[in-house]
Amino acid sequence: MSRTTTAPATATDARPAVAARVVGLRKFYGRGDAVVAALDGISIDFVAGEFTAVMGPSGSGKSTLMHCMAALDTASAGDVFLGDQRLAGLGDKQLTLLRRDKIGFVFQAYNLVPTLTAQENIELPLSIAGRKPDPEWFDTVIDTVGMRDRLRHRPNELSGGQQQRVACARALVSRPQIVFADEPTGNLDSASGAEVLGFLRRSVDDHDQTIVMVTHDPIAAGYTDRVVFLADGVVVDELREPTADAVLEKMKVLSAQAVAGTAAGA
Repeated sequence: MSRTTTAPATATDARPAVAARVVGLRKFYGRGDAVVAALDGISIDFVAGEFTAVMGPSGSGKSTLMHCMAALDTASAGDVFLGDQRLAGLGDKQLTLLRRDKIGFVFQAYNLVPTLTAQENIELPLSIAGRKPDPEWFDTVIDTVGMRDRLRHRPNELSGGQQQRVACARALVSRPQIVFADEPTGNLDSASGAEVLGFLRRSVDDHDQTIVMVTHDPIAAGYTDRVVFLADGVVVDELREPTADAVLEKMKVLSAQAVAGTAAGA
């Protein structure tokens, strides 16, 4: 699967639309001599209908980037756009509605409500919004995730892989503009991780979903269309149509550079 442009689409432009983008994004923590630049002027587009992995050494800024894009954190400078919507200047209520209606989340820890059934967990965001799921789309999501025979089970009656598939279905059932996944296979064994990644891959291929996934796992990155590499708060490289081996080699290079940089500054 290959989409080779990341430029924003216009009304007269046949190129793929951009689901999210950041322009000159900066995020600082601390003050004075202790200030740390988690993001140092990042500009990047994420094309609609693609599965993108964001990777980099520990402290490279990948989780901070995702949190700023998902309206879970605010940038120190620069802009974040979801489609044509600029996040800067939106009030708390507007950001809450944007997260509820336009963004899906998948977290490493599943974040399921233990007293609710799988179906109730999947429908929870819509229930909070006072809406019911579209029956046809709900059936499509359930069949894609392969959980129809487990809908009445509570989280403690499900395996880790099944719980994460419920979390994925919950993220998709409201038809969000974009799904952000933070280490979605981090707590899973290899077989369960492959199930979840296969589901995410199918949601892109079959239903044109847009997914941005933070991961440290080259095998997980191999399921994506594109891998973006960060180091020290900036984008340093990317791969199209990645393989696990190619990603692993790139990560080795970045890690070696990070070690060399630390040694040089010591």
